[in-house]
Amino acid sequence: MNAIDPTDSLTPGVYIVGAGPGDPDLLTVKAQKLLAKADVIVFADSLVPKQILQGVRPDAEIIQTANKTLEEILAIVVERVRSQLSVVRLHSGDPSLYSAIHEQMQALAEADIPFEVIPGISAFQAAAAKLKVELTIPGGVQTIILTRISGRTEVPEREELASLAAHQASLCLYLSARHVEEAQAKLAEHYPSDTPVAICYRLGWPDEKILLVSLDKMAVSTRDNKLIRTTMYVISPALGAVGGRSRLYHPEHTHLFRQK
Repeated sequence: MNAIDPTDSLTPGVYIVGAGPGDPDLLTVKAQKLLAKADVIVFADSLVPKQILQGVRPDAEIIQTANKTLEEILAIVVERVRSQLSVVRLHSGDPSLYSAIHEQMQALAEADIPFEVIPGISAFQAAAAKLKVELTIPGGVQTIILTRISGRTEVPEREELASLAAHQASLCLYLSARHVEEAQAKLAEHYPSDTPVAICYRLGWPDEKILLVSLDKMAVSTRDNKLIRTTMYVISPALGAVGGRSRLYHPEHTHLFRQK
């Protein structure tokens, strides 16, 4: 698809846009331009707050998809593009994570419908910013794992949560609040009970809530606060670490742009 010219109308096609965690200010500039110019906005209204839609064209068609199947959504999208309209398919967070765009892109390609993917801020990035932490601490942790526990969507056995927890990395757990007791038990097989856990509910939404607890309080805190949907957990020694110093800006560290 063609590059976006801020003065021209959009090329008919589908723009799969990451809305970020919920804060309109965390939309990319490209996402804002697309939302301001699209003929049709198809958005997951159960996961994307309406505040993201501020700035869309007054005459834009807004289609909510929480009560629709993939087949129903695709039929609408294909019909609009074949009518020479531009369609923004708005997903929460970043489209590369738990967004179900794989099957959408396959279907669009089979229907010969042009599409483009525009990345967004993911919840784990927004959480780290809110918590004012770096999830990779020199000498402490250098790996970030993004995963979920098995639910309606099964996680492959090789990615079972307890085996991932064995790394004691910064682990960001999506889509798992309904199974929090099981998740806590699997994490506790490898993380110490006092490992800090950030419980992040509806990041970027007006009713955002972030709780910082120890791992052994993860389940009870979730239940006490009635956090079921749109909750992500960050389990990491980095949340409570002073940590070492990066070599990048150390006076003894030389590289191409800073030599002794």
